[in-house]
Amino acid sequence: MARTAVLGRLTWQVGTVAEIRDETAAARTIIVDLPDWPGHEPGQHVDVRLTAPDGYSTQRSYSIASAPDGKRLELTVQRLDDGEVSPYLTQVLEPGYPLELRGPIGGWFVWDPASTGPVLLVAGGSGVVPLMSMIRTRDTSASTAPFRLLYSVRTAEAAFYTAELAERATTRDGLDVSYVYTRTAPPGSALPTGRISAGVLAAGGVTFAGPASAGYSRDAPPAVFICGPTSFVEAAANLLLQAGHDTSMIKTERFGPSGG
Repeated sequence: MARTAVLGRLTWQVGTVAEIRDETAAARTIIVDLPDWPGHEPGQHVDVRLTAPDGYSTQRSYSIASAPDGKRLELTVQRLDDGEVSPYLTQVLEPGYPLELRGPIGGWFVWDPASTGPVLLVAGGSGVVPLMSMIRTRDTSASTAPFRLLYSVRTAEAAFYTAELAERATTRDGLDVSYVYTRTAPPGSALPTGRISAGVLAAGGVTFAGPASAGYSRDAPPAVFICGPTSFVEAAANLLLQAGHDTSMIKTERFGPSGG
């Protein structure tokens, strides 16, 4: 994800890859031990830097997927086949390898676990990663804030964290997860196949329209976090504004081609 951030006094530190697991055929979760990690807020990201033996270096920004509850950091990286960084992270990196990071970065697209109001998360593809940090933080902080995730993804096979999200939605009161499949939907899908639309938002119960809006009302509107490709974020934000959401309650994080 390409982002602009003020880095201030942040410095690079070298962590050790502790564990790697596949999320999809093209995405991996990388768990890094960082003894000097200062902690982060749910929604922040880090820079990852790779340096070649000849001294050439390149870096990319990746969202943090883990809750801020220790000295281990979890990143989920989607591979871009023509990228410089993501192919190494998803095909070459192994447990025990060093990984150079700088962060945490970003202070606006974050959720405060001390808040008790409802939260609406809208994800497009790999944009679910920082939102997963918020969902995990909801659990580690014992928050009772109602959470609803609307996750737009091409197919069921391309979705991240499906087993974990299903388990959390089953065992944690106040967490609801809905999927929108833009290409092919699995049998029994609750929402129609295609891009997010006003009809999909209403059917998913994430607008102010009707009584089935997950406890959301004009008196207690949700804090909204939208993350994904630029076109997706703009479309989702516009639809929510048209549905009556206050622009001051909507925070967006977008990404586009960055060389991976």
